[in-house]
Amino acid sequence: MNKANNHNTRRQFFRSLGGHGPLQRPPWTDPDFTERCVRCAACIEACPEGVLFHGGGGYPEIRFDQAGCSLCRACVEVCEAGVFDTQRPAFPWRARIESHCLALADIHCQSCQDACEWQAIVFSPQLGRPPKPRLNGEACTGCGACQALCPNHAITMTSEEMAHAE
Repeated sequence: MNKANNHNTRRQFFRSLGGHGPLQRPPWTDPDFTERCVRCAACIEACPEGVLFHGGGGYPEIRFDQAGCSLCRACVEVCEAGVFDTQRPAFPWRARIESHCLALADIHCQSCQDACEWQAIVFSPQLGRPPKPRLNGEACTGCGACQALCPNHAITMTSEEMAHAE
């Protein structure tokens, strides 16, 4: 294990102790991102949604508390270090609807469906009660738009790797 990966592993361990989830890096990046990124911040400045920010060590991270990633590729176009690989999926995670979802509690809410450009979340009508969300993992890009707009913070982004880190 090289020094950068050892640092990231330690950092993730301490983040988990503090109740924080795994680091989320920009779209189309590999696990060796910190070895290749020069921390120029060009991707952060180019992001029209403002979801990229300076994380630990000055490396870009992504957060979906105000908006989702539109997958516009502005970050890819300005990166001179070549850390982005658009041949791979944009994100290793997908949305997960948690049990405290308002719609699951029979409260009419469809914010996530309205936010999902990819139509990965749909609400099926139900007789005599509000519709329930159904997530299509195949259609989900992990863009975080649904998470940003959920009024009850009931959507998380997760992957098998992230589940093991929690």
